[in-house]
Amino acid sequence: MYKGKPLSKGKVMRAKALPWAVLLQAGTVLGKRWRSLSANDRARLAQLTRESKGRLGTLSAKERRELRKLVGKLDLKGMSRELLPLARGGRRRKRS
Repeated sequence: MYKGKPLSKGKVMRAKALPWAVLLQAGTVLGKRWRSLSANDRARLAQLTRESKGRLGTLSAKERRELRKLVGKLDLKGMSRELLPLARGGRRRKRS
């Protein structure tokens, strides 16, 4: 059961309004990044994530370095550049 902060009505409505095509595009971007890792890297990343239960403090310093290295291979900055237009709905910001 979810016991975190309740989502605002606006966020829920926005999530419901997302077109399926946008979700599919986001899934494609995420899948491409995941498949870019070797099978061993994917397995190790999944193992570290499971072991830590999402808390970096439960990992040793060596495991944290390894996790950082694996996440770096995912190129999260590049992924965010690909996903940002989807979040904006394809609109471009006006330049001043």
